[in-house]
Amino acid sequence: MLLNDAAPATTPAGTAVADRPLALAIDVGGTKVEAALVDDQARIVDGTRHRAPTGADNTAEGIADAVRRVIDETLASAPPGARILGAGVGSAGPISIGHGTVSPLNLPVWRGFPLAALVSEQSGIADPVLRLDGLCILLAEHWAGALQGFRTAMGMVISTGIGGGLLVEGRLVGGRTGNAGHVGQIQLHTHDGGGRDLSITLEGIAAGPRIVGWAKEQGWRGDTGEDLAASYRANDPIAVAAVRRCARAVGEGIASVCALIDLEAVAIGGGFSRVTPDLFDLIRESIADVAPLDTIDGVQILPSALSDEGPLIGAAGLIHRADLLP
Repeated sequence: MLLNDAAPATTPAGTAVADRPLALAIDVGGTKVEAALVDDQARIVDGTRHRAPTGADNTAEGIADAVRRVIDETLASAPPGARILGAGVGSAGPISIGHGTVSPLNLPVWRGFPLAALVSEQSGIADPVLRLDGLCILLAEHWAGALQGFRTAMGMVISTGIGGGLLVEGRLVGGRTGNAGHVGQIQLHTHDGGGRDLSITLEGIAAGPRIVGWAKEQGWRGDTGEDLAASYRANDPIAVAAVRRCARAVGEGIASVCALIDLEAVAIGGGFSRVTPDLFDLIRESIADVAPLDTIDGVQILPSALSDEGPLIGAAGLIHRADLLP
């Protein structure tokens, strides 16, 4: 896809954007959808990043309209002469790569929604590449972030939900349906009754809204993750207990994954991962405490090097680094 032939624009670093191939990157999550153009050096093109709210209270068509809007805004802000190779889409899961559909747990009105078809129709780009958002985060960190040089690792996000992606012996792991690495759905406790119980999963215990909700049940008076962070800094005992609850659950989840695939490193990002700088030390302490094998305690727990840009860089990596895809 080649846009108009006027003189090339530049990135903030001064590189001629039109001289480098670009990917349309889209990230769909429980609170927002974002889109941007990203070059083959993992750089978001200045002025092309746009976002719109999604949210569990939204309608199916309202979320679809948000996706359409950010695609339109991003393509409209493309530099003159931009050469767009394809579209990469990361979405909260579960997903079906065979059908191009998504059913994000935190967007209950989207069940089996044809996201790949929507992106293709709106952007005019054929055959968008759809993958789990956690895999995109891992891809970004392995391509340009904290996991460069590792061969067996996990990328992880702690935010509205908890997602993850796996790299095993230098290759991304997609799985039968595209949902491999969905670490947020590891079950940490035994079911009290029959059927599905999302409250006993890592996400059900440790995701930002779940931790905030737990703290409020204990009598804490705040409302948001930012409030919880402030209370933690003030040494509020309930806030401290809530953050420790999160770290304990994340450590248990990581230790379980390590027992299966012997991880070298885990890179963690997402808004709630920044609730306090202490969180990473608390996670490491948790792993050391619960690890069922002596070898597990050697796993490196690293903050994301890409921060909030990771999901978009990873979605672009589905195009620029297709050699890593299963």
